[in-house]
Amino acid sequence: MLSYILRRIVATLPVMAIVALFVFSLLYIAPGDPAVVIAGDQASPEDVERIRQSLGLDRPFLVQFGSWVWRILHGDLGTSIFTNLPVSAMIGQRLGPTLSLMMITLLLTIVVAVPLGVVAAWKAGSLIDRVIMGFAVFGFSLPVFVVGYMLAYIFALELEWLPVQGYTPLAQGFWPWLENLILPAIALGCVYIALVARITRAAMLEVLQQDYIRTARAKGLGQGGILFIHALKNAAVPIVTVIGIGIALLIGGAVVTESVFAIPGLGRLTIDAILRRDYPVIQGIVLLFSFVYVLVNLMIDVIYTLVDPRIRY
Repeated sequence: MLSYILRRIVATLPVMAIVALFVFSLLYIAPGDPAVVIAGDQASPEDVERIRQSLGLDRPFLVQFGSWVWRILHGDLGTSIFTNLPVSAMIGQRLGPTLSLMMITLLLTIVVAVPLGVVAAWKAGSLIDRVIMGFAVFGFSLPVFVVGYMLAYIFALELEWLPVQGYTPLAQGFWPWLENLILPAIALGCVYIALVARITRAAMLEVLQQDYIRTARAKGLGQGGILFIHALKNAAVPIVTVIGIGIALLIGGAVVTESVFAIPGLGRLTIDAILRRDYPVIQGIVLLFSFVYVLVNLMIDVIYTLVDPRIRY
């Protein structure tokens, strides 16, 4: 097991190197000169050149990239162009709301989507199955911001059941923290729930056709035990995979969701940095999101070895 994990970690290193090269290249791919953006429209050419030298933009590309990677390895993500604050500190300040939103969304997805998929497979071809799959198609088709605005209008503005925007830290109370995340989590989780429900149904349909399921039925085992103990356990591999891969949906959707509900998280910070063309902040956030995605995929590979005995270390 340990050797397999080490091999998977080594295999992720080239991926992270390519990601780091792409993230650093954003500075050159984006239109415009960062030095001109910092200096402003009224700056003289001498001022722009002085800023370029202070940022190291006058050095060769590979030298800049090597220096940037060296700082990254020492935990230095750079300094914001506009606030002069360390990027790592800015990310740390915004990390809590984003982690809270993603955690609630992930929990909501597992609690709702997996049972829906199981029931749809159990009642395959029935009205219940068609209703659940219709909901899945509908949820997968709606953009996150449309769902967010609909929920905010109905439950926050009209019914006044929940706050329309903002975030309350968990330290100030569990319910104030949770009530600010209910609507954003539902909006962000609609696509995720639809995806996981469809995959769960497909995996369960395949497992329910196996001989050992018919044997369990013949022995008189209850339907609940067959579905949630025998069938779901053996259908877990594709379900766990899509839940892990869906982390990318959460990361991308968090950017939009936090903007709709004014949550001061990493998504909102990303939008602000893009609008101001704050390149060090953009690079730091993209690098962090990429690292999280690679880490999640590594965890999925490890879980594969635990739930699927056919995989050799």
